[in-house]
Amino acid sequence: MFTLPQKESRAPAACLGSATTQDVGSSYQDGLERECPRRPDRKLPGLYGVGDPIATFSSDSSCLSSRGRVIKWFWDSAEEGYRTYHRDEYDEDKNPSGIINLGTSENKLCFDLLSRRLSQSDMLRVEPPLLQYPDWRGHLFLREEVAKFLSYYCKSPAPLKPENVVVLNGCASLFSALATVLCEVGEAFLIPTPYYGAITQHVYLYGNIRLAYVYLDSEVTGLDTRPFQLTVEKLELALQGAQSEGVRVKGLILINPQNPLGIVYSPRELQEFLGFAKRHKLHVIMDEVYMLSVFEEALEYRSVLGLERLPDPQRTHVMWATSKDFGMSGLRFGTLYTENRDVATTVASLCRYHGLSGLLQFQMAQLLRDRDWIDQVYLPENRSWLKAAHTYVSEELRALGIPFLSGGAGFFLWVDLRKYLRQSTFEEEMLLWRRFLDSKVLLSFGKAFECKEPGWFRVIFSDRAHRLRLGMQRLCQVLEGKSQEAEDVPPCHSQDPSGQHR
Repeated sequence: MFTLPQKESRAPAACLGSATTQDVGSSYQDGLERECPRRPDRKLPGLYGVGDPIATFSSDSSCLSSRGRVIKWFWDSAEEGYRTYHRDEYDEDKNPSGIINLGTSENKLCFDLLSRRLSQSDMLRVEPPLLQYPDWRGHLFLREEVAKFLSYYCKSPAPLKPENVVVLNGCASLFSALATVLCEVGEAFLIPTPYYGAITQHVYLYGNIRLAYVYLDSEVTGLDTRPFQLTVEKLELALQGAQSEGVRVKGLILINPQNPLGIVYSPRELQEFLGFAKRHKLHVIMDEVYMLSVFEEALEYRSVLGLERLPDPQRTHVMWATSKDFGMSGLRFGTLYTENRDVATTVASLCRYHGLSGLLQFQMAQLLRDRDWIDQVYLPENRSWLKAAHTYVSEELRALGIPFLSGGAGFFLWVDLRKYLRQSTFEEEMLLWRRFLDSKVLLSFGKAFECKEPGWFRVIFSDRAHRLRLGMQRLCQVLEGKSQEAEDVPPCHSQDPSGQHR
């Protein structure tokens, strides 16, 4: 794959502006270092917004119900890039001119490790209970292993309990189930932006639940602030704003490590956010799906399950899955941990529609209990490969003078391409995205994450070296073409990732 650079790397970079880096990492709690910010060209929206997922809805599918038409419209409007990619997917031998996917957040670095482990004989068992209807919460043997796994890796102060665990087929189903059982139709969750945009569909399609945005921006106002920083004050203002529009807010969604920013919240910040939620009697959904994908040693990641005291444990619900940390997005395994028995029971009742096969539950239990393989083989290899791939893409972007934010966790860089827009509009952002897609590289544009500043893109780096190198070459070529229309930028500097063997 990649080999790590010989020199020890510094704290992760949060580059926002010119190409000259000013090291102010010591002033940040999360160890970020940044560049001087570039102020946006135009006045930006306010501090909050209430999402209307179907504001531009239209459909001529008369054979479908109103719900069916909305679902089809989501598919048609939100999945264009992903569908285009699957029709023309890059293959080194069969389709070398196909699309390189630097837009979908998947870890493609560890397939060899995973395939060897999942092919071992202890993973293969067929017994009658595995072929029969299970407890809808999940087989007890799996929930016991999940509780032990989370107790260990979340560093919980007391052992977590299997009866508080529910397993189902991924975090998308978890978001949908939690939204349905916690909210009435038309109510909302607060969520800081930018955020993983598919959550909009997850909470809306079944439950008709909306999102109330806590808009964050890239401006840095002092050494004690950072780009896209969430504060309790911003949460309070967004809550008040949503309520002023007659929207009842029932909860707060937090992603930690954050997608697409790659940052982690400090223990102090987590306590402040949870305290805010308790004061307003809000449920908190904590998405910790990247918790084992923190690859910068300087970062202090803390799960909420590892906090000494939860301000409101009955309204705190934590989700995790193997999709990201174990590169198994196709296996569809997710888990909920909540001390609220009513919530656990009600979500479990929906697992008859979102459950796992008994055979997969057995495999997941075997995997999660193999602490020696996870700690001594998988996690060290995975983190080193993530760090090396991150370093490669970061150096490519710096060579082009492109600012970016990176917090040292997850699979992505949050990249500032505002200078390549002729006007600071989301229409221009979409035009740039289409140029990337036409040049056979798929990225994710900022509007998909409800970023309020046009011109930000998420770039995935957790891919094998040959695809990553080719994807960056194509990205560079598009930007060099755009630079002829706007301003001179350094030439494409796509170098060979050192030591690649995959």
